[in-house]
Amino acid sequence: MNKDFNYSNLKLGIIGGGQLGKIMSQKAKKMGFHVTVLDPTFNCPAAQVSDKHIIGGFYDKDKLEQLVQETHVTTFELEHVDTSILKELYDHGHKIYPSPYVMELIQNKYEQKKLLDEKGIPVPKYKNVNSKEDLKAFGFPVIQKAKMGGYDGQGVQMLKSESDINIAIKAESFIEELVDINKELAVIVARSIEGEIRCYPVVEMLFDERVNICDSVMAPARISKDIEEKSIEICIKSIEALDGVGIFGVELFLTKSGELLVNEIAPRPHNSGHYTVESCATSQFEQIIRAVTNLPLGSTKLISPSVMVNLLGEEGYEGEPFIEGIHDALEIPELSFHFYGKSFTKPFRKMGHITVLDDDIDVALEKAMKAKDILKIKGSKKYE
Repeated sequence: MNKDFNYSNLKLGIIGGGQLGKIMSQKAKKMGFHVTVLDPTFNCPAAQVSDKHIIGGFYDKDKLEQLVQETHVTTFELEHVDTSILKELYDHGHKIYPSPYVMELIQNKYEQKKLLDEKGIPVPKYKNVNSKEDLKAFGFPVIQKAKMGGYDGQGVQMLKSESDINIAIKAESFIEELVDINKELAVIVARSIEGEIRCYPVVEMLFDERVNICDSVMAPARISKDIEEKSIEICIKSIEALDGVGIFGVELFLTKSGELLVNEIAPRPHNSGHYTVESCATSQFEQIIRAVTNLPLGSTKLISPSVMVNLLGEEGYEGEPFIEGIHDALEIPELSFHFYGKSFTKPFRKMGHITVLDDDIDVALEKAMKAKDILKIKGSKKYE
């Protein structure tokens, strides 16, 4: 797409129809674009706000080809997708961003880490696992990660001692040293087709330790100027190393000794960037549309400090979702409520999020924690 392209006719394809695809589609529709989503679930969140829904799986080559052929540009809201047909289409000139080659690399967490390491980007110490002996290479405790398919805490196992080897992940995997973490940070990085880069503020992620899912995000992170600048420099180098186009969520560990290490990269809008919808001049969801359609990247200016909290399905409930406490929560000043429209809840499933703004980040956190205590996503079936 060049500057003379008629953007009023632009057709955007999104692989994936979850909450990320939903908000991407809403931003694309705001810009007047036609949106087609590919997802196997009828009436998935993104389908509710898009022009067309191709019902198909992410490894269905025919449906993936249909999506690409019917749109001007294709992008992703998830990384677990068949890249073989997409590489063929990309090599024949179809516009798919990030490129299927970048997606394929990122799908394999070991290969992703290896590339970053080779490019001089700091990462935790790691080792490929070919045998039980390899699991002992760094001593214990140690973190084992599946190379493929892991997300939201899935595919990650802590081995506390040698006796834990019998519960080790059986799939292809690698191990990482257990990092002495002070804070978990993240930066959303946008990179255009022409190589223009914009970084969002460094944020601090807090995790629900029961299931290792990001629970809340503080923007900006409570870190020194020096750590902030180093984080952004490392994240820019990481996306340039990938030659990525689109939006990338770069997760970092800040160690207790003050070292910064890249944990992993998501090649799509990221949970740590939800706050940008209310808190930044351009949201991550609009930014990816700009990046992949060859439009200038928008300002990433932080308009207000904020805290984002994920609304997870309550333990002990499943079935049709029921929102408890919405009236009381919406009385909290500068709170925005997002519900994704998923038809089924289960424990710890991401069902929505809230973002709370305040000039004082600590007050924003206080208000967000109050809302988190009030808002509960329960289901039609209760079990013990």
